[in-house]
Amino acid sequence: MADLFFYGTLRHVPLLELVLDRAADVLDIQPAVLQGHGAFAVVNECFPTIELRDGHAADGVLVRGLSSEDLERLNFYEGGFSYDLKPVSVDLKDGSTASCEVYFPQPGLWRAGDTWDLNAWFSDWGDMSMRAAEEVMSYFGRVSAEEMARRITPIRIRAAAWVAAQMRQAEPKRDLSKDVVVHRHNRSHLSFFGLEEMDLQFRRFDGTMSEIWNRSALMVGQAAVVLPYDPVRDRVLLIEQFRAPPFIAGATNPWIWEAVAGLVDPGETPEQTAYREAVEEAGLELLALEPVAQVYSSTGSSGEFAHIFVGLAELTEGGAVAGLASEGEDIRSRILSYQDLMDGVDAQTYCNAQLVTAALWLSRHRERLRKAAQVVR
Repeated sequence: MADLFFYGTLRHVPLLELVLDRAADVLDIQPAVLQGHGAFAVVNECFPTIELRDGHAADGVLVRGLSSEDLERLNFYEGGFSYDLKPVSVDLKDGSTASCEVYFPQPGLWRAGDTWDLNAWFSDWGDMSMRAAEEVMSYFGRVSAEEMARRITPIRIRAAAWVAAQMRQAEPKRDLSKDVVVHRHNRSHLSFFGLEEMDLQFRRFDGTMSEIWNRSALMVGQAAVVLPYDPVRDRVLLIEQFRAPPFIAGATNPWIWEAVAGLVDPGETPEQTAYREAVEEAGLELLALEPVAQVYSSTGSSGEFAHIFVGLAELTEGGAVAGLASEGEDIRSRILSYQDLMDGVDAQTYCNAQLVTAALWLSRHRERLRKAAQVVR
């Protein structure tokens, strides 16, 4: 049996219950303080770190009597991120002290920012963290903690997309607790994307429930897609890059012309992603965004939800090769006239649905954008 002190996100009892896979009412949990240490937000991350700091005290909870299985689950959740258990002594409410252990990050692993606040974290990151932890722990016993640590960024992207989907107000409203029955939910595969499958029933239009069907979905996240357009010069910018899925599907030329696009990171808005991706993929500073559509990319196979924009820009140079080496990107840009773009759409040259969608939207709004640009000039 082990006693552990938690200073960070695992102070949130529902998260601790999820990680341990048991209810809090069977756990011995009490408030505690670790003197001479502080809990600080990690810069550009959604969790805290702990550091030895004179004059500070880290609030947290002491959990006593954790089993060997509890420790295995905790080490899976924490251990892949270069955290090690170390002995400490904490102060309890009754004035006594207790010996226990705490997960400390390896020195220099994270850059500490401001003092961390549990309530602020829950407001900003609680729902996303809970959803991410659900996926993480579904792989307990199936992959290593180190493998899980390598996949945590796309897991958080998917979790943030799930939270965003919950917040979108669909019409007409449906009571999913009555209209969809899930008999089994399995996360079948973990990679940069996830593959999930369910055995489920859904309510038919005649009011009856369907048979139980097995359905799968490629879980991606939210994407921001932006077609750069210069209304003064009447030009657009496209990017070209090798795409593995068309190659795997048998395409004879898997170098695909597309609009600029990228996944929305947790804490980012789709608009912020569009501006960021324009710089990363095309070296381009956008002047403004025009919203085009918010759509699922392929409702029969994928959970990816795309926020499509036309981005106003000054397009004077193209042909540069850009992209992030850390993501294996090799992206070439090309500037062409609006008419050449639409000729390509009519000739069915482009096989990227988001690009075609943005181009068709532009065909409806081009004159408005050009007139507005003339006024600005």
